[in-house]
Amino acid sequence: MQPSSSQKPMSVPRQPAGALVLAAGRGKAMRVAAGTLVKLTNPHGTQAVDFWAFNADDPGEYLSTEHIRSVNSTVPVNSGSRLVSWRRRPLASIVEDSSAGDHDTLLCPCNADLYAELGCTGYHRSCADNLHEGLAEIGIEIPFTPASVNLFMSVRAEPDGSLTRLLPASEPGSQVTIRAEMEVILAFSSCPQDVTTINGPDRTPRDCLIVVIDAETAT
Repeated sequence: MQPSSSQKPMSVPRQPAGALVLAAGRGKAMRVAAGTLVKLTNPHGTQAVDFWAFNADDPGEYLSTEHIRSVNSTVPVNSGSRLVSWRRRPLASIVEDSSAGDHDTLLCPCNADLYAELGCTGYHRSCADNLHEGLAEIGIEIPFTPASVNLFMSVRAEPDGSLTRLLPASEPGSQVTIRAEMEVILAFSSCPQDVTTINGPDRTPRDCLIVVIDAETAT
């Protein structure tokens, strides 16, 4: 049985069309209608962005990386990939991508325990916390942290089964455009990783830009 939420998501207002900053190391969640386009711009090209999607009418149905790999028969996702839930229903899709592509579906969203393993003492922001903070801002609480699609981040599976975390390869200003395929809650985290080189050799989280284009304008 899959986890479910006791929230009443119909009370969550839709995100207005327009631009907003996804601040470095922070997160944002929003409700959007089917057909809405959400354009994510990476001004420096180096920032990894963890991404989730939930059925707005039942957040217990959420984006599933294992089913994404199965449905698309690929490990990374690219333009044209269907981003499906554990019910194998499309929640969103990638419709445009000017980045280096091959967005990761293998690695977990960072959390407090990961940073403790890396030697951090005291509190360190994480993508898991960013997800839950972003959802809480719009009145949704879930008792689990789903796996994320890691945009602008590439991981290569080697012949011996090991994983290689590749340096960011996207050009400054690269964009990924996501289309909502049903009424959904979308969540983004500008990864706060500053210990490893996931966000580039200088290990510096940076702002990204989100532009929401409503369904009527998008068509």
